[in-house]
Amino acid sequence: MVRVVRVNNIKIGGRNPFVLIAGPCVIENERHALEHALTIKNICKRLDIPFIFKSSYDKANRSSLKSYRGPGIDEGLEILKKVKKDLGVSILSDVHCRTEVRKAKKVLDIIQIPAFLCRQTDFVIEVAKTGKVVNIKKGQFLAPWDIVNIIEKVRSTGNDNIIITERGTSFGYNNLVSDMRSLEIMREYGFPVIYDATHSVQLPGKIGIASGGERRFVPGLSRAAIAMGCDGLFLEVHKDPDRAPCDGPNMIDFGTLEKLLRQVKKINRIVL
Repeated sequence: MVRVVRVNNIKIGGRNPFVLIAGPCVIENERHALEHALTIKNICKRLDIPFIFKSSYDKANRSSLKSYRGPGIDEGLEILKKVKKDLGVSILSDVHCRTEVRKAKKVLDIIQIPAFLCRQTDFVIEVAKTGKVVNIKKGQFLAPWDIVNIIEKVRSTGNDNIIITERGTSFGYNNLVSDMRSLEIMREYGFPVIYDATHSVQLPGKIGIASGGERRFVPGLSRAAIAMGCDGLFLEVHKDPDRAPCDGPNMIDFGTLEKLLRQVKKINRIVL
């Protein structure tokens, strides 16, 4: 039985309809964040889909020193706080070290542990101690059954507010592959599982100083994940992905998002 995790008025897991976690990869500025959050919120309102806004204040694990990282924690959290207050949406963002947790927990509804940091014990425990919902991004280097060790680290603090996100598995150099069996395997540990369709089509380091991506596969993989019974989708969305400063090749635009959500909602009804 999959635990139901509550994020404000949103229920994730159990036999609840799937949730959407979405937004641009990184915060560009306040206006941009508000525009994207409002547009996605309105799409989800039309389709009656629970929505959590995601954007990063700092992309601390970029391939190159020259890569755009975002506004940083202080300005970034202020922007996320405004999005939360003005639009009434729940907020998810990633933290990158123990020293960020104290500030981030005051704003974020879900604290995300980045895939590359998911095995860092002290860091994971520091996040878990906040009592906030913790989104564990499964590292590209892990088998699905390895996730149980990270779950145990979080639960050791008394925090059972856990969701797990699949974001593809390393497949040779500069490539990822999605094994849909992992969604069912990880769900057997009793916590909601989200499928990150946009990072799963990333081509890490493919461009040399940045990652490439194959966004054309996002709709098909998303449909497959919902058909497998996952509890939500994680999608990075940008109004003009080709001009995005970060992860553009694997992000989708607003039109693609709405069309895709209409499709997966029909599939989700059948699965439930």
